[in-house]
Amino acid sequence: MSEVRLILRGFEHHGMSLDGSLIDDILDDFERRGYVDDAQLAGQLVAAGVERKGQGRVALSRALAQRGIPREIIDAALDELPDDDADRALDYARSKARSLARLDADTALRRLVGQLSRRGYNGAVAMSAAKTALRETSGGRPATGVRFVDSD
Repeated sequence: MSEVRLILRGFEHHGMSLDGSLIDDILDDFERRGYVDDAQLAGQLVAAGVERKGQGRVALSRALAQRGIPREIIDAALDELPDDDADRALDYARSKARSLARLDADTALRRLVGQLSRRGYNGAVAMSAAKTALRETSGGRPATGVRFVDSD
């Protein structure tokens, strides 16, 4: 609804713009007709963020707030999500871990945790998922780019 309000505020025809009460009337009419529905939009954005972008709750909440969706609607949309942030973070981490195998363990961990954090997973979830994925990828051995061989 916030985005529609901004568009209507910027609407101008023959040098005339809409006043606040007319904008409110238009928005009420749009809502009655089902043209705008913040709850439906929030649900769609959450589903897309999870399915296509692998986003966590923090990133989803931020994206919805930036769209002007009210906090109570954001909370309701996020409450519909299963409590599987850790599973989604691990799936994402597994998909990225192999490409980090050439790096030393600390660098790989730091980069993977950063990627997960930018996707909206909290620090503990990101760290756990990154460590697990990197450990699985390395087969339990420390991932490092340097190998020392005893020549004696």
